[in-house]
Amino acid sequence: MFSPEGPTVRELAVQALSSVERGYDLLAPKFDDTPFRTPAPVLDAVAKALGPLGPFEDGLDLCCGTGAGLAVLGGLCRRSVTGVDFSAGMLDVARRGQGPGVALVRADARALPFTAAFDLVVSFGAFGHFLPRELPGLFTQVHSALRPGGRFAFPVLAPPRPSSPAYWMLLGFDAVMRVRNAVWRPPFVMYYRAFRLGDVRRALERAGFTVELRPLPEFGPRADGSPRARLVTARRGQPVRR
Repeated sequence: MFSPEGPTVRELAVQALSSVERGYDLLAPKFDDTPFRTPAPVLDAVAKALGPLGPFEDGLDLCCGTGAGLAVLGGLCRRSVTGVDFSAGMLDVARRGQGPGVALVRADARALPFTAAFDLVVSFGAFGHFLPRELPGLFTQVHSALRPGGRFAFPVLAPPRPSSPAYWMLLGFDAVMRVRNAVWRPPFVMYYRAFRLGDVRRALERAGFTVELRPLPEFGPRADGSPRARLVTARRGQPVRR
């Protein structure tokens, strides 16, 4: 699961017993050698799906981590690319791999320091770090950071079936995290099964977005014919003229 260059079991244990911010500061130097980094096929599929929806001028990678998604924005946005994350350690690693045209900002996604600044916001693999009750506020922040007509896009994978080993692995992981957070402080929020597409769609619509689901055909269909992976694109509407 981890390459020899990745974190040791002890390092992962120390991270898991820290806060989310401190944990990622510790993990940052070896993060790209873990399975937690968004795989290149996902990044490529998202870039391909977003291409026809442009052109885009200014893009933001929400919770950018070490910067894997910044390359997607670099190929789509004609003027500027920005990454935001609350882990200084992750931003330090991201900074080493970016050119001078990329801005990196340390901030909490729940209190973004931007207003109507972007045409495109993307995010990859970060939503497990937000409790369900935090998503409406998070989406409102993204809505405010976008210009009218701008898009918020992120990939989602179909949940595994109860008959699959992956289902029970994720269920077990979430159970362990809930026990850990019940007995240990500070909490480390990371729940794989809390991000439910139906609830997410309703929260996006309440925040003022028009939501579309686009299949990512690179990942094929499930046994029932439904897409194995989708791209959520949430569009901020034009202001109402009075």
